[in-house]
Order: sequence, then C-alpha cells, then structure tokens
Amino acid sequence: MEKKKKKISPLPNRTTLSSLFPMSSSSSSLVFKTLSLFSPPRLSRASSSISFQRILSSPSPPPPMRATTTIRAESRTSLPSKLQSMVDLFQSVPDSKLKYRQLLDYGSRLPPYPSEFRTDAHRVRGCVSQVWIRAYPDPADPSRVRFDADSDSQLTKGLAALLVNGLSGETPSAVASVSPDFVSLLGLSQSLTPSRNNGFLNMLRTMQQEALKLAAPAGTRKERIRERLERSLSPAELEVEDVSHLHAGHAGVGGASGGETHFNVRVVSEGFRDMSMVERHRLVYDILRDELESGLHALSIVAKTPEED
Repeated sequence: MEKKKKKISPLPNRTTLSSLFPMSSSSSSLVFKTLSLFSPPRLSRASSSISFQRILSSPSPPPPMRATTTIRAESRTSLPSKLQSMVDLFQSVPDSKLKYRQLLDYGSRLPPYPSEFRTDAHRVRGCVSQVWIRAYPDPADPSRVRFDADSDSQLTKGLAALLVNGLSGETPSAVASVSPDFVSLLGLSQSLTPSRNNGFLNMLRTMQQEALKLAAPAGTRKERIRERLERSLSPAELEVEDVSHLHAGHAGVGGASGGETHFNVRVVSEGFRDMSMVERHRLVYDILRDELESGLHALSIVAKTPEED
C-alpha cells in the first residue's frame, strides 16, 4: 500500500484545463488556456495599478456641472419675488403635461387686451404666433410698470401670461435685470419647440425694452400727448393746451408728475370720418389711456374732420 501511495503524484499548484484535456489549436483552446484551477485569484499588473484613493481624492465636479450651477444661481438671485414663486411652482411639477396645462390656465386668466393696442407697433417680433404686448405705468405707483398681453395661440398666450403675472408691478430696472437664463429653470425646454422657446425669449426682451422706455425721460405730458395723437391720427391740425394751472386746487394735482393734470385738445383728422362724436372722443381717450392711468385727470376734446373745421 505504501508503494502505491508513492506512485501517485500530487497535482501541481497550477494546472490548466488544456493540460488535462489537450485540445486543438482552435480559437476555443486559446480561451481555455487562460483558465486555471486551484489557484487563488490574483490581480494583474494592469488592474493592480488602479487606485480608488486617487479617484475619491478628487473633490472637483466636472466643469459642465459647475457652469450650469453658476448660471442657475445667478438667474435665481435676479428674479422678482412673484416670478420666483412661479419658477418654484414649475420646478415642483415634474410632469410636462401638467406644466402645459398650467400655462393654458394662466392664458385663460389674462384680462382682455385693449383692441386699440393690437397694432403692429405692439407686436412682438420673432414669434411663431402673433403676440401683442403693452407696457404702461402702474396706476398705483407710476414708478413701476404693468403689462398687458395677448396672442392668437393659447399656449403662447399662456407663456405671455406667465411673464405678465411675474413682472407686472415691478420697477423697470427689476424687469430689465431678469436674466434670459431663468427660462431654463422652468423646465419647459423639452416641451417647447426651438422656435416657440425663442419666441418666449423675444417676449421677455420686448417687455424689458418697453419697461426701460417708460423709465427714460420722455419729455412733458404735453409732448407725449402730441406725439401719441400725431402717430395715431395723422391730424391735419392739432392743438394741445395745458390748463392745469387753472385747477391748482384740484385734489389730485399735487400728486401728479409735474402738475400736468388738465388739458384741452383740438384734433382735425380724416380718422374721424363716419364716426359719431361719442366714438371720436372714445378713440382719443383710448389713444391717451396710458396718460389717463398715470395722472391725467381731465381732458377736454374737440374732434373734427377737415370738412367740419
């Protein structure tokens, strides 16, 4: 029995399958030659050079993430409070369909847009749909600005309503400071076509430009009244008389800008043809609505056609 035990040789420490089962020099034999039995797993030199310590010791995130974070932080700091609240609302809704429905709801709640301002001068350029935007001094505080808007597309009207609700009542400088990057915070980029997204940005730019126009010195109220009537009616004759000094005791005169509160206006224009006197006066009031909403208390109107003069 002892002699038989001596004849049995132990298996080597490393025995390949190919040594136990000789195979042809086919592609499969190359695979099997790499396998070993009864050998503890060992890392190759290539794998042993990988150091997880080095990976974990790198604290800086990828550059694109830093850039995105910076843009979003800057956008949030420049947003008026009402617009920020709307951004927070949209960020809390992950479903794009719900965001779409929210925009439609905003659009349905917009006040009616004055028809006399649905003109080419108030139309926003670069929009797929027709969009009209009007800026005017806030009646409660003329140093602030309010907006009206309308569109022939319900979705675009909703986008305009978002801006109207978020920016009305702010100062012109606050409106102008809103970064276009804030649009990305709404999470609407995937729901809007590129052309509609550009239209949204054009609406924001238009509102900012109109707000800055209101902030810029625009001459006296008399000059503004003359300019508006000339632009809208192309009158053959136009007289604008400031009679505010005759109404110095009026309760509202002291609070009006420059004390320009009462005016007499005489307009001779072809634009009054086939219109009743009431319609003519209403047209002049509509043209000067911005002034009437920002301190003009009384307006005496004489409106005639050239034949009636």
